[in-house]
Amino acid sequence: MANQDNTPAAENGASEQESLHHLIETRLEKMTELGKQVTLYPYAYERTHTSTELRATEEALTAAEEKVRFPGRIMAKRGTGKTLFVPIQDEWGKIQAYFRKDDLGEDKFHQIQKLIDIGDWIGVEGTLFRTRTDELSIKVEDFTFLSKAIRPLPEKFHEMSLENKSRRRHLDLAMNLDSRERFKLRSRIISDIREFFVQEEFLEVETPVLQPLYGGATARPFTTHHNALDMTLYMRIADELYLKRLIVGGLEKVYEIAKDFRNEGMDRTHNPEFTMLECYAAYWDYHGMMDLTERMLRRLALRFGQDGKLTYGGLEMDFNQPFARIRFMDALAEKTGQDLMAMDTEKLTGLAKGFGVVIKKGMGRDKILDELFSELVEPELVQPTFVMDHPKELSPLAKAHRETEGLVERFELFIAGFEVANSFSELNDPREQRLRFEDQKALMEAGDDEAQPIDEEFLQAMEQGMPPTGGMGMGIDRLVMLLVDTNNIRDVLLFPHMRPEQTDSGNSTEGGTS
Repeated sequence: MANQDNTPAAENGASEQESLHHLIETRLEKMTELGKQVTLYPYAYERTHTSTELRATEEALTAAEEKVRFPGRIMAKRGTGKTLFVPIQDEWGKIQAYFRKDDLGEDKFHQIQKLIDIGDWIGVEGTLFRTRTDELSIKVEDFTFLSKAIRPLPEKFHEMSLENKSRRRHLDLAMNLDSRERFKLRSRIISDIREFFVQEEFLEVETPVLQPLYGGATARPFTTHHNALDMTLYMRIADELYLKRLIVGGLEKVYEIAKDFRNEGMDRTHNPEFTMLECYAAYWDYHGMMDLTERMLRRLALRFGQDGKLTYGGLEMDFNQPFARIRFMDALAEKTGQDLMAMDTEKLTGLAKGFGVVIKKGMGRDKILDELFSELVEPELVQPTFVMDHPKELSPLAKAHRETEGLVERFELFIAGFEVANSFSELNDPREQRLRFEDQKALMEAGDDEAQPIDEEFLQAMEQGMPPTGGMGMGIDRLVMLLVDTNNIRDVLLFPHMRPEQTDSGNSTEGGTS
């Protein structure tokens, strides 16, 4: 296949590699020459103002003709002869630096004009002024070289694919201030969640990442080996079982924001490593957790949305109104026209296939019902909706429903067609918990590689006595997706998992031209 310039693709790729190699060699030569004149990698630089502070105090600084010291990355160079205009970018934005040969002298001007490239880091010193085009600028009286970009920045990084931006996040952040703001917003969201839980008098705790047994969710774990103890360990798939031990121990309200790991596929809402919020409160049930979740989400919508409303994918969701509450089996009955509670596995399998659900080997009723719900109901749950009262098979750690046989007290919160939170009236009868674990063991032996093993240590803890407890888990990454209006989890993960990049040389390229 040929490219638009009629050069064969392989030849064009080789040409790009040769061009990049030449640019790197040229920059190394410049660095060698520059190193004879300056310290190439100084230890620190004393900054007086950020770009935000320069703009905020411009009037006072200009009136006083006060000297400022401003460091950042060179993002462009333009000018000829004896003057140069150079936008310098720090974390918050750009400030233009104005270089004049008459102010700097021959040697210093030669450095900035010939030896220092786009992508390099410098610190400039001078006074503020406005150009004829009314752009805030620093009239440079002196500058300090801070670091060399041996590899050039790309020319059109904003046109690169999401995959390339995710793979080379350092370039995404360097070139796209919008991306910086998105990840800063993620940090503020998590900080606000912590503040909310402090106000609700929850204690933040930490539980083990490496565990001798995995549990608290239905998922396939990552496995590792501890050499000193010569034992197999698992990276946690959930925080639940350890947090419940703290409730047994007498800590009445606990929460954790932590990394969990599930050995599963990747798509626009799944990443093998993800951030999970889990919280547990003694003497609560799932109704108390519903109220807590609604309070938290309404608060976030007010702080990060528009008057308590969010727009996601062109759809507006109103968090000011009470969240809808529907029952899991009622929603399925409405979509299928049948009572699925009374249907045996064989008939349920046939029904699911009729609706286009793919049935895999080893699937029990729980998985089939879950897949049916995902196919028929979830996409229509745009406004914040609590889906309540799930079949027992779907929730081995939830308490049996106090009114309806075969159901458990559980809710899932759906917004914009995907799950955001999950909650139970937690099972606290160790005898019933053992039976549920044994059911999971039977599913595992039947071929379900996401079923949970029996955790004897957790059962022993429960046998010490666990009070009535409500618990809730929420995917932070999906929540941030909702709040920043993006439909791909890679947009809110600084370093999402990626397939290894394949190149002819075995090395990745980040190329571009200065």
